[in-house]
Amino acid sequence: MNVPANLKYTKDHEWIRIEGNEAYVGITDFAQSELGEIVFVDINTVGETLAREEVFGTVEAVKAVSDLFLPAGGEILEQNSALDSQPELVNQDPYGEGWMIRIALKDASQIDTLLDADAYSELIR
Repeated sequence: MNVPANLKYTKDHEWIRIEGNEAYVGITDFAQSELGEIVFVDINTVGETLAREEVFGTVEAVKAVSDLFLPAGGEILEQNSALDSQPELVNQDPYGEGWMIRIALKDASQIDTLLDADAYSELIR
């Protein structure tokens, strides 16, 4: 499984990449492989401010529909519009082109409580 060292992770299999006061969020390589072929990503929270661990959307695969949980609180600034027509990007490139949302962080200290790559790797073994 691909677990990049520059990201932080949740036990619910979301990742977050910090860029200044903003961050990108998506699901992990493990999550997309467990879900199987992703056919739809539904995010209708753009413009909302959500708390950590609140649901910001859902991802639908051939096998199941799963809630997406916010790793850190903040305002949802943007969703990846490419996923509207190409949800398979989540399967093909979960940490790059398959990102799901961009947020303005409310409290960057919440990042410190997330899993690093080593801890997440242990979780999915």
